[in-house]
Amino acid sequence: MTIPASTKLYPRTGDSQTIYLKNAVQNPRIEIGDFTIYNDFARDPRDFQKNNVLYHYPVNGDRLVIGKFCSIACGARFLMNSANHALGSLSTYVFPIFYEEWGHGMEVTEAWYHRGDIVIGNDVWIGYEAVILSGVTIGDGAIIGARAVVTKDVPPYTIVGALTSLADAAQGASAVQTMLYGDPMNYELGLFGGYTIRVDDSIKGLERMTTILGDAMIGGNLIV
Repeated sequence: MTIPASTKLYPRTGDSQTIYLKNAVQNPRIEIGDFTIYNDFARDPRDFQKNNVLYHYPVNGDRLVIGKFCSIACGARFLMNSANHALGSLSTYVFPIFYEEWGHGMEVTEAWYHRGDIVIGNDVWIGYEAVILSGVTIGDGAIIGARAVVTKDVPPYTIVGALTSLADAAQGASAVQTMLYGDPMNYELGLFGGYTIRVDDSIKGLERMTTILGDAMIGGNLIV
């Protein structure tokens, strides 16, 4: 099996709705891993950083970091720190933004709360029109359901729905540990040769791993 090039914009011939996202983003504060795809059937997917990463103003310096092999569905949005109106005063109105008019001497960044970067792990599936808020970290292998609003950190291999969240019972705790063992997504594909992934106690973990990468792409040994 030939390892495909991750440097192309469109991974599939004749499909202009799906892109390798890394190759469409120029903003240095948006970091995308290899082979992560974005599909958009409503707008041009190349405009991801304009249409999907919102309130991302340079004054904050906050980052969106997305790992490798992620699948991001149409309309998923990432709301950065400037969307968080400060609640520490008598009004939620953004007075500091208009400091030139009001003459109060406040800093612009006092108009909102700073919750930190958004960090998405590897092999994360983010569903249609899901919303990820600032400061959230989503672990490897998690699934974010369509139109879910994610306000808190999501552990690895957890499913989050629009109304609730639950751990994927089919994986189980031992399977999650299996999937995290060695953190293979952090290795370049070309360096997989001879790397051993041990799946000691979970056939589910084995099935999951082969689904993500496949024997040929790993180039190492799968040991049950």
